[in-house]
Amino acid sequence: MKQIILTGDRPTGRLHVGHYVGSLKERVRLQNSGAYDEIYIMIADAQALTDNAEHPEKVRQNIMQVALDYLACGLEPEKSCIFIQSMVPQLTELSFYYMNLVTVSRLQRNPTVKAEIKQKNFETSIPVGFFCYPISQAADITAFQATAVPAGEDQEPMLEQTREIVRKFNDLYGETLTEPKIVLPSNQACLRLPGIDGKAKMSKSLGNCIYLSDEPEDVKKKIMSMFTDPTHLRRDDPGHTENNPVFIYLEAFSRPEHFTKFLSDYQNLDELKAHYERGGLGDVTVKKFLNNVMQAELAPIRERRKEWEQRLPEVKEILRAGSEKAEKKAAETLYAVRNAMQINYFDNNI
Repeated sequence: MKQIILTGDRPTGRLHVGHYVGSLKERVRLQNSGAYDEIYIMIADAQALTDNAEHPEKVRQNIMQVALDYLACGLEPEKSCIFIQSMVPQLTELSFYYMNLVTVSRLQRNPTVKAEIKQKNFETSIPVGFFCYPISQAADITAFQATAVPAGEDQEPMLEQTREIVRKFNDLYGETLTEPKIVLPSNQACLRLPGIDGKAKMSKSLGNCIYLSDEPEDVKKKIMSMFTDPTHLRRDDPGHTENNPVFIYLEAFSRPEHFTKFLSDYQNLDELKAHYERGGLGDVTVKKFLNNVMQAELAPIRERRKEWEQRLPEVKEILRAGSEKAEKKAAETLYAVRNAMQINYFDNNI
């Protein structure tokens, strides 16, 4: 069986470092691993419209921003098919068929949906499209017969709902769809990077992000203002590294060579943590080190992005060609689905 990846992002703004360590970096690694036959990277504009219907221009403008971030991080159109969701109409038809396989109560129990409804203050005014986006996501994944979906751990409830739809469809109509598995980052700190304000989730809407395209001075300013340990009031006070955003970021980004280059008094992060926990190490020192680490990581991404910004017609052509390729693949799956459901009326001479 072919090994196929499907993953993507909603174009509601530029991508941030949480996206990078949570999935983008892993996508690039998987792309270059040679372990996958096909890789599809989707800019999920239709899903973005489920809570931005009154501002479609916001979604439209950010499609190119997300594409630039993809290319800057190292996704290559020769290896990964980058496409726009709404340019693949077969996904909408698949979603419609899958809606008959899911109950309202099951959607209401989805933890990811519940959390986002609360975050967006929808309460009883939930747009139907937003409420049903786990079904849309199932259509996206199954349309490409994806075997693997690189994502953060917050997406596991969505993947489980996709697997339920696949099982129910296959039970009813015969083995047609592929059941996907989630591919999580191996580094625990990368599973869900907190915001710079200490809140559990880095989010564009909360304004607590470090963006991949931020200029060096903006990155430094955000890092130096980061929430740390509120009990670590003086340098000599013992500090806590657990649930401390600065150390979570260091877990996600720092490598041994960073200590050799930027903080040679310590051999590794464990030594730095131990010093902070016993006292005698100030937050400013740790933040300056984190800034050096982040600047080293983001500099090549920022440079590649600026190069692609000078080639926007080429980026647009990459999206057009990718969308055409994705549509052909989705059409094959839709034909198989209609055939399994026996609604290919004229093909089957019904």
